[in-house]
Amino acid sequence: MSATDYYKILGVSKNASDEEIKKAYRKLAMKYHPDHTKGDKTAEEMFKKISEAYAVLSDKKKRSQYDTFGSTGFQQRYSQEDIFKGFDFSDILREFGIGGASFSMGKRGGMRFAFENDSPFGGGGSCPRHQQAQIKGSDLLYELHLTIQEVATGTSKTVRLQHNGRSENVTIKIPKGMISGKKLRLAGKGQQSPYGGPPGDLYIQSKVLSDPVYSVKGYNLYINSEIKWSEALLGTSISVPTVEGKKLSLKIPAGTKHKTKMRLSGYGLPNMHSQGKGDLFVIIRIYMPKSLSDKQKSLIKQLAKAGL
Repeated sequence: MSATDYYKILGVSKNASDEEIKKAYRKLAMKYHPDHTKGDKTAEEMFKKISEAYAVLSDKKKRSQYDTFGSTGFQQRYSQEDIFKGFDFSDILREFGIGGASFSMGKRGGMRFAFENDSPFGGGGSCPRHQQAQIKGSDLLYELHLTIQEVATGTSKTVRLQHNGRSENVTIKIPKGMISGKKLRLAGKGQQSPYGGPPGDLYIQSKVLSDPVYSVKGYNLYINSEIKWSEALLGTSISVPTVEGKKLSLKIPAGTKHKTKMRLSGYGLPNMHSQGKGDLFVIIRIYMPKSLSDKQKSLIKQLAKAGL
């Protein structure tokens, strides 16, 4: 995913005020708006870029997220439909004295604008009916909670959606490996278009629930395993549970240190888009007793005399 510098696109500094950002966008929108450039595709693409930059930087929450996580981190958290959600271009552009525009997502995820075209800078026109009929309804995003076991094996879920003034039960087949942030698209299950166009899409986004045994990082799993101090010194074997319910024997070599990380290759979560699997990492933790019996103290003293 390529980095996008929204400040550079608008030609403002990172410390720019809201008014400075608005002024910069107005100037560029006047220059690149298709009502003015008359079919120049390069100018239309630039208009899309400056509009995306303004949609982010004019929103306090989105701007804060962008400043905190940078371009790549921000784009991992916000899809384009998230960026433009609730952003009314028509009102903003009319405020600048420019013909309005409506935004939607294309079938392949690209941005799509419909522009008012009855005058170069008129604000009172409207999109022709044949253009309006092509404007999709808004896409919807539904966050679906999954257990680690459901991610490992795949499952089916029935969710109850509330939109367009009605409720609907939708059964969704969840593939293996749908870790947090992964999305499924259900075409035509979003909001109805107010212009009679096709409905938007429904995106199911997964969120993996916390697990008492494992922690998750991508497709890799992590588990803590506690051994005694003597076992760390002399070596031992431990039993490690897998997410599928199996038990693996793991040899702990003599002299293993506290927090040593050992890998069991291919025992993590399945990859959603390939046949591969992540790994299972075992974090070795050496148990240190808070108190010792008299016998244990005597033995420890003997070990100390022996050089341990």
